[in-house]
Amino acid sequence: MKKIVIALLVVICILSVFVSYKIYATSGEDVLNSETASKLIEIKEKSAKELEDFVAEYGDETYGFAAYILDKVRFFSIPLCFLGISVGAIYQYVIGIRKLDTRYKGFFAIIAFVTILIICQVLPFVFVVVVKFGRS
Repeated sequence: MKKIVIALLVVICILSVFVSYKIYATSGEDVLNSETASKLIEIKEKSAKELEDFVAEYGDETYGFAAYILDKVRFFSIPLCFLGISVGAIYQYVIGIRKLDTRYKGFFAIIAFVTILIICQVLPFVFVVVVKFGRS
């Protein structure tokens, strides 16, 4: 009985994927032709201009690209690390009240995310110092 139910669920999932694909494929053309396409082009041009600015600032395409990537990592690491710190705090202070091993897991998660946050914030600065002042 379990095998029959699982087989039916798999068939239903596969059919729903095909049906939803057809629905989104036909309605997606209208969406892309409207304001979404212009916003995507605007985002692409903005990121290309930022990359060109970094290349012009560093004088080399490789250094400019590395600085651009480090800047993006620096920017996006803040919310992700704060989310990880908050999950670790929940493990340590809420769930860890009853389970000691979970408390340690939360503590180590907090330490790990704080370390990652510090590294992601300091690494672009170190890169600038090494490239600007270390290169002659």
